[in-house]
Amino acid sequence: MSKRTDEPESTEGEPEARPTAAEAAADHEVPGAVARPAGTEDLANHGIDRGVILQHGLRTMAITSARLLVVGVAVAALLWLLGTFWVVILPAVLALVVSTVLWPPTRFLRAKKFPPALAAATTLVGFFGLIIGTFVAIAPSVVSQASELGATAAKGLTQLQKWIQGPPLNIDSKQLDDYTAKATDWLQGNGQNLLSSALSGVSLLTNGLVTLGLVLVLTFFFIKDGPGFLPWLRRLVGRSAGRHLTEVCTRSWNTLGGFVRAQAAVSGVDAVLIGIGLLILGVPLAIPLAILTFFGGFIPIVGALSVGALSVLVALVSGGPLLALYVLILIIGVQQLEGNVLSPILQGKSMQLHAGIILLAVTLGGALFGIAGAFLSVPVAAVLAVVIRYCSEQVNLRTGDLRAADLTMTTPEGLVAAERAERLAGEAATAQRGSVTSV
Repeated sequence: MSKRTDEPESTEGEPEARPTAAEAAADHEVPGAVARPAGTEDLANHGIDRGVILQHGLRTMAITSARLLVVGVAVAALLWLLGTFWVVILPAVLALVVSTVLWPPTRFLRAKKFPPALAAATTLVGFFGLIIGTFVAIAPSVVSQASELGATAAKGLTQLQKWIQGPPLNIDSKQLDDYTAKATDWLQGNGQNLLSSALSGVSLLTNGLVTLGLVLVLTFFFIKDGPGFLPWLRRLVGRSAGRHLTEVCTRSWNTLGGFVRAQAAVSGVDAVLIGIGLLILGVPLAIPLAILTFFGGFIPIVGALSVGALSVLVALVSGGPLLALYVLILIIGVQQLEGNVLSPILQGKSMQLHAGIILLAVTLGGALFGIAGAFLSVPVAAVLAVVIRYCSEQVNLRTGDLRAADLTMTTPEGLVAAERAERLAGEAATAQRGSVTSV
């Protein structure tokens, strides 16, 4: 039988040609089907549409911005509350800082069977008695050299007047009299403003004395009743939250104590170096000025500037401009050593804070709350860092990235909380594996 000529030739071994999208739509005659243009067959493999990704990014940005706005409002409200109740918050925080210094001797006395009230009172009286006694001890030296400094001051003023009249200023005595008359007229014309400023200073001094009194009373109660605070807190908030608060409060207390010890070490080094330098230069009142340097170190910025200016003034009066210049160079050098070496190392180690964070905290605290804010900003930043680190530890325990054995807890309650978080993390992981297996 002959082969039909209209049958296609055999294509065995050749790949079968696939119909295009347009041909498939035409063969099936799908109503409303639109043929894809030639050359665009691979668009289906390009993934998610760009517009979908952009919409998702905008949505995420909007949600994040709203959350940041809420956090910003909360922070602004907190700062407003701090400013409103600052007159109460400041004495309480200062009393806490002082209590970290006075608690070790108080604990020692209580271990020797002293009643809590007597131990607290003894420590408080002894601490402030030591401070007052130190100033009383340096008083005779100041009084004995006061007359000499007075005579030297008059001589120094005469030399200063001669220097002003000479080159490069070349101001004669008539011009000095004119400047003195202008200064007198200005004082007389602004007497009311000066009186108001003086009254404001008296009011500020009165507020400072009231704050000091509150600090003393609160410090007494803190070191007297302090051991009962954490048990009371656990009873108030419950066992679960109480364990976390006990660990956080204990770490914060240790951090505050480290801050005070580091600040005392820094001030002590400053006092020793400046005292030795003043003795070598032959500046009068070297020992009293060194002691004032130690106490002034606990008041950031203003304390160091005030005592430094006083030292330069004493050197100027007693030895002239050249000696004052040497003292100024000495003080600037010691302050640079403190600011760039001692404070970052000692405070950074005791509070585990970077030097940049310490600098920013002091700047922000001083801008918001003045001298007290600059002094308290560093311990407050350290306490916030303690809270953040503890929260991070709890998150890592719950995710399984850390185990309780990897952490060093300061309280038994903290250890129990860590073990509980680790156990919950294990139970969650087991439940997740079970759900995946069942699927």
